[in-house]
Amino acid sequence: MELPSTKPYLLRALWEWCCDNGLTPHIAVEVDERTRVPREFVRGGQIVLNLGPTATNKLQMGNELIEFQARFNGVARDLSVPVGRVTAIYARENGAGMAFEVDGQSSVAAEMDFAAPDAPEEPPPEPPRPKLQRIK
Repeated sequence: MELPSTKPYLLRALWEWCCDNGLTPHIAVEVDERTRVPREFVRGGQIVLNLGPTATNKLQMGNELIEFQARFNGVARDLSVPVGRVTAIYARENGAGMAFEVDGQSSVAAEMDFAAPDAPEEPPPEPPRPKLQRIK
């Protein structure tokens, strides 16, 4: 029997960790035809989405899909992101988070630090290039 992927469980755990600690969870997504996001905000085939409780409505983080409503330029939109397309989840304020393989077949690729030194308060449109860190 093949076990299900750990990815959706890790996404939910890191989302909860961010919220419990007053941080703003963001996800980086590699967009494909199944990803329902505002295409005008997609850059280089990717989009970064704020999943904070004040930025989303009706957030459901399932094992296959992350579904929610969010406002873009004041207009409420319904979004749907396949879990397999999420490449990272991280806290905007300090960059702590985790990166994943796009296909979702393999679980965690590596623990990442997305924070750049002296990072500005506003989040970048895409996360900075991650640094790999070996954990023993």
